[in-house]
Amino acid sequence: MFKRVREDVRTAKAKDPAAKSTFEVLLAYPGLHAIWMYRIAHALWTAGFRLPGRLLSHYARFLTGVEIHPGAQIGRRFFIDHGMGIVIGETAEIGDDVMLYHGVTLGGDSLADEKRHPTLEDGVTVGAGSTLLGPIVLGEGASVGAGSVVLDSVPGNCTVVGNPAKLAGDCAEDDSVTLGRGVNR
Repeated sequence: MFKRVREDVRTAKAKDPAAKSTFEVLLAYPGLHAIWMYRIAHALWTAGFRLPGRLLSHYARFLTGVEIHPGAQIGRRFFIDHGMGIVIGETAEIGDDVMLYHGVTLGGDSLADEKRHPTLEDGVTVGAGSTLLGPIVLGEGASVGAGSVVLDSVPGNCTVVGNPAKLAGDCAEDDSVTLGRGVNR
């Protein structure tokens, strides 16, 4: 567990130029505090202690302004910068080396008990104030511009911007690259 904490601190220092010391990151980064509490809540949730997992998740939201459902699956070196207003739903899946800015929602598009939240593959970055809805997949290395509303899957190494989100940059100029529909896993 302490190896993971050290890895999370190193990640914060690498991704945030404002991080001046390990001590500062340990004490003053609510995104990290939310991730650490999520990891404990997730362990409780997966061990069958669902109510304690939910209660810890609720407490974490109160302390940090970040709401992560304990049923979500989150990989390593996940970093939340300026965490206030983050919402990560129960069936969301987040790969390794993913970065979210404040105000991001990974929300569902259904009340059914099935995969209904986004999947972010490794290396995805989601800009401030973005909303991603449904069982969509953001491919490895994809980026979402600030304030975007993403309702369709995004190919790897592509950027989307706007409301509704549209391909930008090189991917927008390549006619063979398109946004896709969500997938149920």
